[in-house]
Amino acid sequence: MTTTTAKTPTAPRADVDRTRDALLNLGLEHAAERLNDFLSIAVKENYPPHRLLDELLGAESERREERRVKTSLVLSGLPTGQTLDNFDWSFQPGVDRKQVETLATCAYIRGQENVLLSGPPGVGKTHLARGLGIRAVQQGFSVGFYRIEDLMHAMKKDADIPPRRLKGKKYLKVAVLVIDEVGFQPLSRQEASLFFRMVSYRYQRGSTVITTNKSVKEWPEVLAGDDVMTAALLDRLLHRCHVLNIKGRSYRLRELEAATK
Repeated sequence: MTTTTAKTPTAPRADVDRTRDALLNLGLEHAAERLNDFLSIAVKENYPPHRLLDELLGAESERREERRVKTSLVLSGLPTGQTLDNFDWSFQPGVDRKQVETLATCAYIRGQENVLLSGPPGVGKTHLARGLGIRAVQQGFSVGFYRIEDLMHAMKKDADIPPRRLKGKKYLKVAVLVIDEVGFQPLSRQEASLFFRMVSYRYQRGSTVITTNKSVKEWPEVLAGDDVMTAALLDRLLHRCHVLNIKGRSYRLRELEAATK
């Protein structure tokens, strides 16, 4: 009697090229590029199918997020060298680190709240403002960064256009507008009026982060000496606003002292 031994069916070999083509057709370029690498790891580590799929899609998502952040930073105008992670907290103990870490959660953006960083030159205001802007980009918010003179230049070009027709302008539409160095030069009456218009439009529509070397009491001299306009602007700006008054040594003077020793 002849005994026939049943053969165990073997799984069909994966058509890697077809899978790669399918990934490319779906726009999953990074997953297609890394497919062979992940298949090799999956075979070596004996991954179940769902684990392989999770790893592959996770790599694709991570690469897309990297690209989104990179593109958003370019569009924001934010310099990328200064982050919250490389701020020297030990040199500037006057900064309320817990307050900054709370702001870094971006809850203030969700509430359309503002941030005012005031203090003398060199104490880290700009570094913190840029760091908050970068953190906002990382968490998915649109950001625009302007030095005050650049913002004035942009707004002067739009001076005769009603705000309702300027909704697409970056300084009005972004979730977070970071304005650096307010107060180093007084604004003309036209500039003060445009600044007031911008603050009024963004009030409870978006968050504005401002660095300034002037105390709130000194703002009338910044805004063309107009006490009435200043009061109206500060009423909007400081409503639901996080204020950080920074006092301490200048980072730049520290670097100069170190260089001359």
